[in-house]
Amino acid sequence: MKLCYTGFVVILVPTYWWQYGLANFLWSSNLALLITLLGLWLESSLLVSMMALSVLIPELGWAVDFTVRLVAGPEFVSFRGTRYMFDSGIPLFVRALSLYHLILPVFLLWAIHRLGYHRRALMGQTLLGWTVLPLSYLVGKPTANINWVFGFIDPPQQLLSGIGFVLFLMALYPLVLFLPVHLLLRRVFR
Repeated sequence: MKLCYTGFVVILVPTYWWQYGLANFLWSSNLALLITLLGLWLESSLLVSMMALSVLIPELGWAVDFTVRLVAGPEFVSFRGTRYMFDSGIPLFVRALSLYHLILPVFLLWAIHRLGYHRRALMGQTLLGWTVLPLSYLVGKPTANINWVFGFIDPPQQLLSGIGFVLFLMALYPLVLFLPVHLLLRRVFR
């Protein structure tokens, strides 16, 4: 499993770097893909547990958005999440690599089943998020809107200052994304 996962990452990283640039690896899903690789090789329940907190809810949203667009057409939903998957300007091979979004949550649950759920994952993921969100704002652009730091739907948002919105996300993500998954995983993987 480790070798297959590593092989996929070895193909994805240079391809994504060429297509999207280095800042694209700040997306929580791309970070989760890379940190999970490290977690697998180190057999670290903390790292795989943190990545599960980070991506289980967003990846579910990605899967729903992609499925709706696949069935109803690329322009059916206004959410930008998977619009790129239907952009013929992006090579098909690059878009096909993005199907890892469908597999990563299941893989993380399998890894937690094997390694156990780490009770400190919530703190670890919160601290990582508090690092990645400001960094996404500093190096990202509103057009890429990495981790939604410029707004949720059509950036940039106008209600708060840029820094104010990032601080809002730093409070929101742990409460809305990480905590519910933490409570569920802690209960399921005793």
